[in-house]
Amino acid sequence: MIVMNNIAFGQYVPGTSWIYKLDPRTKILLTIAFIVLIFLIPNLYGMLIALALFVIMFLTTRISIIKVLKGIKGVIFLLLFTIMLQLIYTKSSEVPPLVSFDMSLGLYQILIMVGLLALYFTTKKYIKFTFSYLLVIVFLGFLVMWNNPFNLFSWPFNLNFLEFKFDIYAVGLEKAGFIFLRIVLMIGMTSLLTLTTMSTDINNGLEWILSPLKLLHIPVGVFAMLISLTLRFIPTLLIESKKIMNAQASRGVDFQEGRLMDKVNQIISLLIPMFVISFKRADDLSNAMEARGYIIDGKRTKLDELKFNYRDFIAYAVTIALFAVVIWSMVYYG
Repeated sequence: MIVMNNIAFGQYVPGTSWIYKLDPRTKILLTIAFIVLIFLIPNLYGMLIALALFVIMFLTTRISIIKVLKGIKGVIFLLLFTIMLQLIYTKSSEVPPLVSFDMSLGLYQILIMVGLLALYFTTKKYIKFTFSYLLVIVFLGFLVMWNNPFNLFSWPFNLNFLEFKFDIYAVGLEKAGFIFLRIVLMIGMTSLLTLTTMSTDINNGLEWILSPLKLLHIPVGVFAMLISLTLRFIPTLLIESKKIMNAQASRGVDFQEGRLMDKVNQIISLLIPMFVISFKRADDLSNAMEARGYIIDGKRTKLDELKFNYRDFIAYAVTIALFAVVIWSMVYYG
């Protein structure tokens, strides 16, 4: 097994808890079912209940929470951007806002925010948590626009170009929390699948699930193998890219600083060896599969036959019950 401390997606973590003893077909089907279930939940309260159930299920698997959090780390910007859009554009004419900020934008505020950006780009290479540092800078910029320090003075040349209100409504907070939990739960469920299921088991499970497509003469085995290999080599290629970046950084390449053309050249210098490594690994993999007698779309036998047990039937029963509760809540609450 490849040791990957900073990569969560596609990494299998050995374990002995109940989720490891489920059939891979069950885990794949339940992951799809739970994602569908998440989209059927009609309100924030239902999403909070789903989050509580996920936390209980996660704690019983005895998997490190750091693994799942690393899977969420890559979409933090998307989450924050979505939350801000909901807070800005979700309004209500029936109820007053929860919080109202009197915002203004003037010459001095623009100069201060330009200074904050200059401070960020000058000092970010010395800060370990760059994204958190950026959030602090953005928050300071918001404070400058909200609590305009120049309003304390009766200067005739304050030069305020724009004054507006930033209102936060309860419905906006509810929608932001709803979408936030939906994305987090989707990532958490897919992370549990890849963390607790080996790539070969995922391949076998997908091939069985897609087997009805064989009636349409679709090469199901080939598609299942492609998906399995993709999941397997995502963390491997990420590790290789990290090695290349470290090697180039030791030669003086700075991926965080420089002009636009410099960054384009840095990306090209990263992509070219990545393509070379990818083709080399693909060639090695094809030779290894050919040496082991793999034939595309050929009839193959399984070393380990997949079998359902009582745990799988319990999992299916619980899933059906959850679907019934969600559908009932949708009908009852409209």
